[in-house]
Amino acid sequence: MTDAPSEDDTIETARGAPNARADNAPLKLEEFLPYRLNVVASLVSQALSRVYAKRYGIGVPEWRVLVTLGQYGMMTGKAIGSHSHMHKTKVSRAVALLEKRKLLARRPNRADLREAFLTLTPTGRTMYDDLAPIALDFADRLSQVMDPRDRAVFERAIDRLIERADRLAVDFAKGDRAG
Repeated sequence: MTDAPSEDDTIETARGAPNARADNAPLKLEEFLPYRLNVVASLVSQALSRVYAKRYGIGVPEWRVLVTLGQYGMMTGKAIGSHSHMHKTKVSRAVALLEKRKLLARRPNRADLREAFLTLTPTGRTMYDDLAPIALDFADRLSQVMDPRDRAVFERAIDRLIERADRLAVDFAKGDRAG
């Protein structure tokens, strides 16, 4: 006899029904904080992206570049990637698409010709100004599920998780797993 799960066990687990193996697993994905944070981020991003994709025909990377430039005015692609936690390839593609649609302008950096300063065009600024209140309303509607007294605690918890994740990323990059 073998302890391997039967096909029925596998099918039931895939449907979400509990089984003894799943109950005794040391790591349960649906209880794992990094996974749960990813699920929240993914669902929120999907919901919000439906708004700006339908209205403006842009995707998540373009939205992040547009909003970052709307907030800061002028930045390099590298700075946008760092600020928005996007890989340089995604930033580059988003910038190219926004430039093609005449939503942003590129000005060479005379001190370093490998990079350019990016700014929103008047059309890009109009889109940002139109999009900002919609995004803020979405965020307000999303947070309405929380008791107002819990919002400050939630914001502090998010800030601390971001700081800790950043520190852990640095520590793991250096090979220090003790953290």
